[in-house]
Amino acid sequence: MNHGRRSASVAVMATLLTSAGVRAASVNRFDGTVQVSGSSLVLNGSGTRYRVMFKVYDMALYLPTKAGSAAAVIDMQGPKRLAFIALRDLPGTDLGLAFIKGLQANNSADAVQRHTLSSTRLIEIFSGKSKLATGDTFAMDYLPGKGTQFYIQGQAQGAPVGDAEFFGMVLRIWLGPQPVDAALRDGLLGIEARSSY
Repeated sequence: MNHGRRSASVAVMATLLTSAGVRAASVNRFDGTVQVSGSSLVLNGSGTRYRVMFKVYDMALYLPTKAGSAAAVIDMQGPKRLAFIALRDLPGTDLGLAFIKGLQANNSADAVQRHTLSSTRLIEIFSGKSKLATGDTFAMDYLPGKGTQFYIQGQAQGAPVGDAEFFGMVLRIWLGPQPVDAALRDGLLGIEARSSY
């Protein structure tokens, strides 16, 4: 009887450890460097966004040079890229609204109000598609002097919007005080996964 319980406990623990390993890892392999606005950016880190136990998207952060803290990433000058790969079908409207919720949770009300037009554009872009299918890519580039350029499947979605402050607000969705996923935040910052995951 005790042996059976011990075996069950070992099996549960093994499952949790296996899940932890999967939880910390990014499924897709992102390129080590990308070109943005004529500059070569390096992969700072990557990870997988989970909602409960379900994978939502893989994500990567590219910067001019590597940085290990949210403040360093946000304050860094030059172009930046957030790249995503959908891991399940994602309703466009839901994705846009989730990003806005993250903006509001990690930025001051004054900042959010100042960038209402840019935030509205973000919702419009994703709401314009009924869904992003599994395997679809999307990205957000910060282009100095121009603003944030949105892409879906490599295609630019209209003109750039906002300024450096707005892109910093976007970064805080994942790197701010209330990130959408703490393990993903650590992955983007290149921090080793903690054993508690």
